[in-house]
Amino acid sequence: MQLKDIRSLSKEELVADFLELGEKKFRAEQVYKWVASGCEDFSEMTNISKELREKLSAIYFIPTVKIVKKLVSKLDETVKYLYELYDGERIESVLMKYNHGYTVCISTQVGCRMGCSFCASGIEGLFRNLYPSEMLAQVMKAGTDNGIRVSNIVLMGMGEPLDNFDNVKKFLELVSDPDGLGIGYRHISLSTSGVVPGIYKLGELNLPITLSISLHAPFDDIRSDMMKVNRRWNISELINACKDYQKITGRRISFEYAMIKGKNDTDACAQRLAEILKGVMCHVNLIPVNPVKENDYVKSDQKAIRQFAEKLNGLGINTTVRRTLGGDIDASCGQLRRKYENKGGERYEDLQ
Repeated sequence: MQLKDIRSLSKEELVADFLELGEKKFRAEQVYKWVASGCEDFSEMTNISKELREKLSAIYFIPTVKIVKKLVSKLDETVKYLYELYDGERIESVLMKYNHGYTVCISTQVGCRMGCSFCASGIEGLFRNLYPSEMLAQVMKAGTDNGIRVSNIVLMGMGEPLDNFDNVKKFLELVSDPDGLGIGYRHISLSTSGVVPGIYKLGELNLPITLSISLHAPFDDIRSDMMKVNRRWNISELINACKDYQKITGRRISFEYAMIKGKNDTDACAQRLAEILKGVMCHVNLIPVNPVKENDYVKSDQKAIRQFAEKLNGLGINTTVRRTLGGDIDASCGQLRRKYENKGGERYEDLQ
């Protein structure tokens, strides 16, 4: 019999399971609290009988993540993890320290099939989606390994969250549960490369999370060259979806913009970016691009980034430059995993 992933179950689902097994509701609630708080083995559940623990271990398993590699920045205490999953696949996660607390950037897929040219995560393609439990495990492991409480979550690691919509939705429900980690929606950000149908579906949920759009270019020809997803849903379709999302949620949207020298950092790009974002309640986050050996991108110099920001702010678009964290430990998505693996997965073309 295939074991069931207990950490991906809601409390209501676990209660229903227990009642079918002839167990009491309160026992399910006890077990749920153990699992949702980070317990990794049924033997740790000290207020549960040995007989029930053995029964549960024959039916369920508790997915966890094993630390394969851990890098700690000497610059800012950023921690980069390479985790191994139950099936041997590997993912990355990053813990960042801010004045307001600790933020963990988690992966939602093993690899990615979006194929963005500036990102190391998608170079080898997609291998599989992560389960809600495996997303939760990244948050839990970062907390227990460092003896801290994670207060904020960013779904901006390996993978495209909206390409794994159902599992990400379940993760959001579980991680915000007061009986679990209790990290509220307002402390969660979700970043997408521009999967337009997923943005509409996310809008229908009307969750008070922060939506971040990886835009990176204001012209379709430049963006399509950088991001294959733009060949399926262009900038106009993407902005229309953002406006619809905002109409429903009333939430400000963040637009991520990786600054690449000579490609998307021109005055014309700044002007066009302000034009397409006019009327959208938003914030633009300029990001000095991280080097990836598979391309020849060079990050814009500080002067160009400053002028770009000044141009946008002058045109009424709230713009800041992202603080660089973990620059000495390959903290960008996919870089650490690629040092350990070299194989191929599902590509963007399979979306067509």
